[in-house]
Amino acid sequence: MPSLPLFPTTVAGSLPKPAWLAEPEKLWPKWQAEGVALTTAKEDAALLWLKVQEEAGIDIVTDGEQFRIHFVHGFMEHLGGIDWAKKTQMGIRNNRYVVDVPTVTGPITRKRSVHKDEVRFTRAHTKHALKFTLPGPMTICDTIADQHYGRRADMAMAFAKVLNEEARELEAAGVDVIQFDEPAFNVFMDDVKEWGIAALETAAAGLKCTTAVHICYGYGIEANNKWKETLGSEWRQYDEIFPALNKSKIQQVSLECQGSKVPISLIKHLSDKVILVGCIDVASKTAETPEQVAATLREAMKYADAQRLQACTNCGLAPLPRNVAAGKLAALGAGARLLRAAV
Repeated sequence: MPSLPLFPTTVAGSLPKPAWLAEPEKLWPKWQAEGVALTTAKEDAALLWLKVQEEAGIDIVTDGEQFRIHFVHGFMEHLGGIDWAKKTQMGIRNNRYVVDVPTVTGPITRKRSVHKDEVRFTRAHTKHALKFTLPGPMTICDTIADQHYGRRADMAMAFAKVLNEEARELEAAGVDVIQFDEPAFNVFMDDVKEWGIAALETAAAGLKCTTAVHICYGYGIEANNKWKETLGSEWRQYDEIFPALNKSKIQQVSLECQGSKVPISLIKHLSDKVILVGCIDVASKTAETPEQVAATLREAMKYADAQRLQACTNCGLAPLPRNVAAGKLAALGAGARLLRAAV
């Protein structure tokens, strides 16, 4: 991995898809092209966001998830054992919203790498450190119906094994950081401790690159925002799971801080981890100021050494307008530079 400055900057994963690639400002957009034209459009969008990130001062970049419609289904749609025509109505994130989801009807298999070509393309077009995001096993299980395994823990482990196969190939293709996205960790706290972390460690087993887990309160969409309103004056879900995560083999933990009601003191539970501090609110269409970003990091410094802190977004920026996301990335980079100069 290239050398990194103090308070290196990165993003949680997704960035908005340009209107010429997919429907803008939607979490589940439709592609605007097909075949070779679609492949070219995806590559062009990835190049666009690489340039925006680099110019904004983002140190660890991603492809913005421009090659997939959704962070979970973009991986699952290439696996065996899933019947995409057999839709099951299911409550997601403990019934926060109900949707029709595909159904697992047989053993989960992976015939080939899902994302290796995307990584090779992105790696060839940036000299920056490169992060790639994969859905975590628990979150996959909360996004698909099961008519084969019988227990979520068993299905999670099956997905963890194919995720590990994928992650090893992506590492070999040049990824510096592999991040597993587990928003479900904030919903099923008992399951996290019982089998969620074990499945996560299976997904990351044997990797020599940096490993991270992203846990947050979700994209800035209406269902998530309404749920957040029910959480009271303090959001303490991290209190439940961080002590167990700190004992895990995962090296980095990404969490939501900016514009949330999370007591930032909860990062004291992560004394052995690099902490990706969410300094960008994904539920707001107003770009933060560099001073706000620096202030969030300063607050985190009360509970963790500066060398263990990275500046990040709360979650993915996919549903936001493109210009808003670009402004937030610029603020993230400028805020980190501001604090570097001051400490």
